[in-house]
Amino acid sequence: MRVIFLGDVVGEPGRDTVKAAVPLLQERYAPDFFVVNGENAAGGHGITPRLVYELLRCKVDVITLGDHAWDQREILPFFEQEPRLIRPFNFPAGNPGVGWVTVSGNGKKLGVVSALGRTFMPAPVDNPVLGMPAILAQVQKETRCILVDFHAEATSEKIAFGLALDGQVSAVIGTHTHVQTADDKILPGGTAYLTDAGFCGGHDSVIGRHKEPILERYKTLLPVKMTVSGDYPQADGIFVEIDEETGKATRLERIQQAVEFVK
Repeated sequence: MRVIFLGDVVGEPGRDTVKAAVPLLQERYAPDFFVVNGENAAGGHGITPRLVYELLRCKVDVITLGDHAWDQREILPFFEQEPRLIRPFNFPAGNPGVGWVTVSGNGKKLGVVSALGRTFMPAPVDNPVLGMPAILAQVQKETRCILVDFHAEATSEKIAFGLALDGQVSAVIGTHTHVQTADDKILPGGTAYLTDAGFCGGHDSVIGRHKEPILERYKTLLPVKMTVSGDYPQADGIFVEIDEETGKATRLERIQQAVEFVK
């Protein structure tokens, strides 16, 4: 099985980047599934139903979220309509949506889990390590091939989470910091790991926002309006190949796909 995961989609430039990158990546890797983190798709803050469908029309199979899951209020009732949109499983019980889904395609099944970290994060969520066994018990009834999007700030927490799940899932891919790390590896138990996938959008920026206002903020400490950048669009992510019999990763490759589009 071949899977591509793309990091945080930042605003309209990020969405346009995904649209332009998917055909290029399809031709290059021939993936069975595309998974995308869409928690910054709506101008950098959350996602809306319209934008969910916009990404799904790009041949995206699953959209994961993070700490901005609830930023757009109209998304709350939408979770019941679209199971391919998942939010971190370790939000309080009773919140809208679910934290995992299994999707089928090309005669194959992939389980995708969304989890949120706790270190340096604003949301007081449940411990993701303690909550994973119950989630995996459900997903493993359908498939051994499981990708986990771990949306977290601290590299130490991400590394520890990956090690805790080594041998139990196919891949643990970190998101949230928007800066792709160079520590891609297959852990001893067969789990593909990357601390952060990066982001989709304008890379001549500060993690997806125009650099000039942010530089001004650092110089003056005065409030500024941070706007989403489309300069030098690039889709960051990772390609993972998985043995369908064992669920173990056999190959992985980081992606930094530059694209061109006219606005």
